[in-house]
Amino acid sequence: MSKPTENPADPFKKALAEATKAMANDPDLNVSFSVDPPGLTKEQARLPQVTRRMTRDEVMLARGTADAYALRLRFHNDATHARYNPQGETARELFDAMETARCEAIGARAMPGTAGNIDAKIEAESLKLGYDQVTKPDAVPLSTAAGLVLRHLATGRTLPPAAQNVVDLWLPHFQDKAGGQLEHLQETLADQAEFSRLARKLIADLGYGDELGDDPDIENEDADQGAESDEFEQDDNADTDAGDEEESSEDMDASSEDQQSADQKQAQVSMEERDDSESAEEVEAPEGQPPLDAPQLTGPSEADPHYKVFTTEHDEEIKAEELAEPAELERLRAYLDQQLDPLKGAVSRLANKLQRRLQAQQNRSWQFDMEEGTLDAGRLARVVANPTTPLSFKVEKDTEFRDTVVTLLLDNSGSMRGRPISIAAICADVLARTLERCQVKCEILGFTTRAWKGGKSREEWLAAGRDPNPGRLNDLRHIIYKSADAPWRRVRDNLGLMMKEGLLKENIDGEALEWAHRRMLARPEARRILMVISDGAPVDDSTLSVNSASYLEKHLRDVIAMIEKRRAVELTAIGIGHDVTRYYSRAVTITDAEQLAGAITEQLASLFDSDPRNTGRAKARKAG
Repeated sequence: MSKPTENPADPFKKALAEATKAMANDPDLNVSFSVDPPGLTKEQARLPQVTRRMTRDEVMLARGTADAYALRLRFHNDATHARYNPQGETARELFDAMETARCEAIGARAMPGTAGNIDAKIEAESLKLGYDQVTKPDAVPLSTAAGLVLRHLATGRTLPPAAQNVVDLWLPHFQDKAGGQLEHLQETLADQAEFSRLARKLIADLGYGDELGDDPDIENEDADQGAESDEFEQDDNADTDAGDEEESSEDMDASSEDQQSADQKQAQVSMEERDDSESAEEVEAPEGQPPLDAPQLTGPSEADPHYKVFTTEHDEEIKAEELAEPAELERLRAYLDQQLDPLKGAVSRLANKLQRRLQAQQNRSWQFDMEEGTLDAGRLARVVANPTTPLSFKVEKDTEFRDTVVTLLLDNSGSMRGRPISIAAICADVLARTLERCQVKCEILGFTTRAWKGGKSREEWLAAGRDPNPGRLNDLRHIIYKSADAPWRRVRDNLGLMMKEGLLKENIDGEALEWAHRRMLARPEARRILMVISDGAPVDDSTLSVNSASYLEKHLRDVIAMIEKRRAVELTAIGIGHDVTRYYSRAVTITDAEQLAGAITEQLASLFDSDPRNTGRAKARKAG
């Protein structure tokens, strides 16, 4: 019997499926080909069937459909879409069509080849519906026309003949009703939220404003103090239950401000937790002193008495919002969101896994082989095998979960510039939200230097006669992006600072790690976890040019040994393209920044799972 020949379409299908996954930035996407109507979900893209004949029309239709679906997955955010989605049916159809046009227009800008492929898909659909024959606008649904008109205006391309016929019929109507809004189309394409606001205005101009429902931006102002607050207020309540002074400080009115300023610690808590309407200037530390919420830099290292620092006079411990104006932080944050919008979905899915694991530890465990309670289905096999065996029940019980704080210490060196620092920022952002929902405090810190090649420290060293062994010879910059007690919603823009040109310079890891460790020791939580994210060994040209080549690396090892020996803080590290396992006992190395989200999630999850107080829960789950 002769061996059946391979379907000549299979290599094409395989190549198209892999290209679709790559363009969608989702390697787990399931791409299939079927005679059923094409469709798209988060997990699957169903494309038109390609037969053995592989006609040009079949190939182009499959390519166009694949590109359209991939661009939708890459540039579309479901949460943003749901937030602005109108209530009425016609308005929703218009809104969906406009969003599809936006995603495809962005793709045409970044990847011009997709424009021709999607044109083939649009032409096939338009011919099938007879749009090449229509002579009146009413013959084409308004939502279809809106999508085609916006695609034409956003890309500046003439559409295929059948679709262009629809554009020619409807374009005057859109320009007459919403010409003013269409002028802003190009500048809003990259920002889905901004485009959604524009789309709602277009819908209103077209006469369907009564179907829009409430303005989500007005609702969001309330959500900042209501719904969003609900996600994080559990942490605040936990602090109150623990007897902290935060509640009394937060509730003080303006008449008690003089008394607050007499107590620096209480004033700092007030500055971080009070309402946005209160002025932070009322509780700031006097000029020339470091922030009140952090211990002052001590100079020589506690881990190594032989470690020298030429001068700490120019070192800087500073909050992110002090390094840029609010408007610049907002712009940098928008740029960060734009750059990493395709990654957010994957990071969020991993964060949700971590959240479920934490909440499972916090909320429940089981006692088995009980005489009453919930029937234990896992032990029913014994009853089937031996009917005389009594039924077994299980009882749910609360599990003790220690009050916990997590600090992320991010390497802000120049080698992190580009994709690595962007991914680190967004992972830290999503992780902070996840931990706060689980009543776990989260702090985000960064470390770099104020200058390249020594800065003012080196200038003073040169003026003082060039001491042959000056020790560390650069100006430190330790950045507080988010303190543990600050609600995420009030500092989310701070992480955009990592996108600021010129911020990332040298990295002196040992002193940064020691600084973060001191901050954690001052925390009241019963459990403290410190995670370091770095892409290389400590490097500072100024310091290493006048000291031994291993000067900074030795200090880093000494600090790590001190922290791991004391065990007051649980230390873990993630190296991006850099083997950190030679420094840290608990560490993992990843080869690509794209793997960072998964590495952070797994490292934290393993730490929480390894908590001795949760051992009983783990054993009970295994026994069940």
